[in-house]
Amino acid sequence: MKTRKIVITGGPGTGKSSIIHKLEEMGENCLHEISREVTLQAQKEGIDQLFLEKPLLFSQKLLEGRLNQYHKANKLSSQHVFIDRGLPDVLAYMEYFKTDYPDLFHTTCEDYRYDKIFILPPWQEIYTSDNERYESFEEALKISSYLYSTYERYGYEPIEVPKLAIDERTEFILNKI
Repeated sequence: MKTRKIVITGGPGTGKSSIIHKLEEMGENCLHEISREVTLQAQKEGIDQLFLEKPLLFSQKLLEGRLNQYHKANKLSSQHVFIDRGLPDVLAYMEYFKTDYPDLFHTTCEDYRYDKIFILPPWQEIYTSDNERYESFEEALKISSYLYSTYERYGYEPIEVPKLAIDERTEFILNKI
């Protein structure tokens, strides 16, 4: 049985992690966002903000980590797995920040495909920033448009999740898979 890989994406502060946690509470298989992990590991190695200081290295680490998640999802013996962000997210952010990247990034997104993409729109009422999320809401809006266009460029048709309570958003996603 092939495990269907379902990405939940969206700009910063749109509620992705909250939905992933809710799905997990409901017994669903989920793979969590790895960017904070990458950032914290770099801080342990003495680089305060890897994304700002070495954006290409940060993005390479994200691409590798998300590719590892992709392979991990293939090894699961379940119908589907929910993944907090996918490979194209890396390119969307790099393009937003006008960071050049090698063709490997593009071919990786072409070669490793997801089964369904859910995108959470920017939502000012729930947006908060913290130590790892330093974008303003206006920047989150712009990042969101890059996410939409990047996924569409790779042939996906992202399903926009309505701005509802977490339980209702989660139910919306489950009803669409």
